[in-house]
Amino acid sequence: METKAVRFGIIGCGLMGREFASAVARWCHLTEMNVRPEIVATCSRSPASHSWFKQHFPSLQQTTADYRALLMNPDVDAVYVALPHHLHQVVYCAVIEAGKHLMGEKPFGINREACEAIVACMRQHPEVFVRCSSQFAFYPAVQRIGALIEANALGRIIEVNTGFLHSSDLDPDKPINWKRMTAFNGEYGVMGDLGMHACHVPLRAGWRPRNVRAILSNIVQDRPDGKGNRVPCETWDNATLLCETSDPQTGQSFPWSLKTHRIAPGQKNNWYVEILGTKTSVRWSSANADTLELMEYQGGEQSWRQIPMGHETAYQTITGGIFQFGFTDAILQMWAAFLREFAERRLPSKYSGCVTPEEVLWSHRLFTAALESQRNAATVAVSCQPMP
Repeated sequence: METKAVRFGIIGCGLMGREFASAVARWCHLTEMNVRPEIVATCSRSPASHSWFKQHFPSLQQTTADYRALLMNPDVDAVYVALPHHLHQVVYCAVIEAGKHLMGEKPFGINREACEAIVACMRQHPEVFVRCSSQFAFYPAVQRIGALIEANALGRIIEVNTGFLHSSDLDPDKPINWKRMTAFNGEYGVMGDLGMHACHVPLRAGWRPRNVRAILSNIVQDRPDGKGNRVPCETWDNATLLCETSDPQTGQSFPWSLKTHRIAPGQKNNWYVEILGTKTSVRWSSANADTLELMEYQGGEQSWRQIPMGHETAYQTITGGIFQFGFTDAILQMWAAFLREFAERRLPSKYSGCVTPEEVLWSHRLFTAALESQRNAATVAVSCQPMP
């Protein structure tokens, strides 16, 4: 099959930039793609960070410390931006205005106003394809859950529980980083960092939060600064949200509980989703990624059954279906989704696509209301104003 190359620049050559590059190196793993990414430019303020890309990607033509120089490169078709949140609005809008297609890291702006500005810029340039990064929904079990939702197999939704729990900040002596500083991470704290993952499936389903009661926790209030001092941690470590949520297809409402915790004892990096329905209920956790739990209720006794999941992916690969799926596979599937939708402007199925800017904006509406809920210890309505 002849494949068309899409030439990428990477702005931000840290962990996720390297994960994208690794997916590019594995592109031959995908068997039915007629489009492929090619890395031609990198941008980082750290000269040393370019060396890994130079070593592994002979297609690389440009390395720069100035993202504007990368955007002026006529050989760059699309850009992946993985930068701290306070830089999203300026850089994302610059990418869009330069006519480059964009995959941006969540949360697509340090606050709702920044996200609205990015979405408004995107709408002024409809020729530019824009999506947001969130890879966990591409696990095979979650794709199966999406198919069940799409087929209306769950019946009336009773309750939804989603979240992202990990323990990366459990150690109080872990040095501070930008994610604990409001100037760089924003007031959302952990919600900005992890929240889009927990929102991905419900928002793709079309479920919209009407209101929220949030409890936000700043558990470790100071950390070492690497210079012998302890400095304040300004952002929220943990967020627990309870939303009254509506299903626009039925007009019915149900509770949606959402947790994003950076301090979750006993957890490693656990993304989970549970949906309880009157006909079928499902639950899955990345801590037990190979197993989907499903209960179909037809009267009589109730019994959860466990379905072993293999490599049953949205985008076909050379891996046999019986083999297990992992994080790097999810990254590859996410990028396959971006390139497939970019090339064809359509998706194989509803849940096989990346997060849209409109879905990201809904997450900002929710997190903005959650901040107000925490300040006032009250249930707060989630804005449903028209998109900018």
